[in-house]
Amino acid sequence: MKSNLFKPVLTAALLAALAYSFWYSAPWLKLCYGLALFLFGMQCIEEGLRNAAGGTLERLMAKSTSTPAKGLLFGIGATFILQSSTLVSLLTIAFLSTGLITLAGGIAVILGTNLGATSGIWLLAMAGQSISLSPVAVPMLVFGILAGFLNNKGKTIGRVLVGIALIFLGIDAIKDGFQALGGQVDFSSVQAGGVAEIAIFSTIGLFLTIVLQSSHATLILTLAALAAGQISVAQGFAIAIGSNVGSSISTAFVGMLGSDRSGQRLALAHLLFNVVTAVLSLLLWLPLTKLVTFTAGLTGMGGLLQLALFHTLFNGLGLAVFWKLQERLARQLIKWLPEKEADGHLLPDGHQPVRALYLNHNMLRSGDTAIRSVFKEIGHLNAVSLEAICHVLFIPVDKLYEEQTDADEELPPPKPPLNLDAQALYESQIKPLYSEVLDFASKIDMEGEEQQQQLSTAYTAAFQMVEIVKESKHLQKNMQLHLQKPDSPVFRDYMRLRRHLFKTLVLFRRISALAAYSEEWFGQAAALAKHIDTLESFRARTLVKLRKKEIGGWETSSLMNDINYARRIGLGVQEIINLTGSESVRYQEQQEAFV
Repeated sequence: MKSNLFKPVLTAALLAALAYSFWYSAPWLKLCYGLALFLFGMQCIEEGLRNAAGGTLERLMAKSTSTPAKGLLFGIGATFILQSSTLVSLLTIAFLSTGLITLAGGIAVILGTNLGATSGIWLLAMAGQSISLSPVAVPMLVFGILAGFLNNKGKTIGRVLVGIALIFLGIDAIKDGFQALGGQVDFSSVQAGGVAEIAIFSTIGLFLTIVLQSSHATLILTLAALAAGQISVAQGFAIAIGSNVGSSISTAFVGMLGSDRSGQRLALAHLLFNVVTAVLSLLLWLPLTKLVTFTAGLTGMGGLLQLALFHTLFNGLGLAVFWKLQERLARQLIKWLPEKEADGHLLPDGHQPVRALYLNHNMLRSGDTAIRSVFKEIGHLNAVSLEAICHVLFIPVDKLYEEQTDADEELPPPKPPLNLDAQALYESQIKPLYSEVLDFASKIDMEGEEQQQQLSTAYTAAFQMVEIVKESKHLQKNMQLHLQKPDSPVFRDYMRLRRHLFKTLVLFRRISALAAYSEEWFGQAAALAKHIDTLESFRARTLVKLRKKEIGGWETSSLMNDINYARRIGLGVQEIINLTGSESVRYQEQQEAFV
């Protein structure tokens, strides 16, 4: 009970303290107000540009990472447009997790994002602190809000205009806040000593970026404080180094907790790059700062432009160090974070819920990656469902994963006792996973009719697999009854039906592993169709046995019902294969058309 109350009490206390600080200091309120406008403005720009890009960004990234140079340029360009290295890094992790790009290609993009992040600092520094941006921001805000009442394209443009306007207003508010705080706060007089001072202000930049979740926000605060004379140029340099590391920690946190192995590797690569770059910058502090000072003396640069130059220099230093090491780093990351070894079983013991493997919040940043992750999760749902059906048929799951499985070989009778667990498996494992897929899919922001159709295909495929599991549940009671009685007149019939269903599962698994619409895919799909048709012969033999009085009407009724269930399972499997196959081909054609 105490732990449940701790979080809301702490939150209320922090909010109360913040409200009191606003009442106590008007300049502090002005500074926080400007920061809030700046952060919200960046969110508006990110949303607007992502909506405007549609699926273009995903397809462009997939084709822009074929060489390190292309990946670097994409990272620079995307960060320049979106003005958020964290967003581009998280999108890159999402693309890597869905197989759109390679790990080496992702590393090249990450290197580009750090260099691209310097563009925003140059723009802000060149704008200067003596120019008020409010006269431009106010009409832009009005036009942006009016555009929001138009069609979808107008809303997107309006969102971007509102974001830019809020950033301009926020910058002015931050400037005013720092100028008003000038008499109360003055870090430039801190005399902590050379190394200690650099360490202190680097740590400030680190924690500010982690809290604000934006290195741009940290650096605009730094620029404003520098212009107000509240920090020295050297202190600003140290904050910039800390902010770089802070941005990668935010990315690493999301990537390590909310991604598969490939995404975790890229998140670690980003963290390594920024940490190593920061360490090198600190080791080469004197040469770098002397170079900036010398350049400023030649060109007449002010403190703001010196900060932008320093930010570019140390990121360029990191790029120079890592550029030739991309492939080697990718191989090392795979060694450090190898794929988790699968034991062949996806269903946990004891009916614990099966958790989704490919659905996480980071995938929702892009419509294409979100939909691709849904299809990957449907593949996981299919695999789990096949294992559940093996349980229903009293077939060891290991049999399904044997490399040289002969689907036509006679299966040995199951060893009693045979427990009825089909309903429990469905309720505890299949249904929760299916619910996760539906919940995740409901959060995807659609970007046109094409994605709507893709999502509809995904819904149908997932629903069909769940229906197959439900159909199989009806089989287990009769399987349990007759497979334990070798002297039963329908024992051989249920053994044959069990073998038929197992072959359906094996064929489905084989086809799912093949390239859609390949020659082998068509061959296996034809074999599956022919296999399903053999149920008509099964039905006919059952009626012959009834006429010969080898089985009674009760056994015949049970067999006929179970043959119908087997046929529905086969037809359902066919529909899933066609749905996922057409989606796979559609995506491939889309990629080729983009090229």
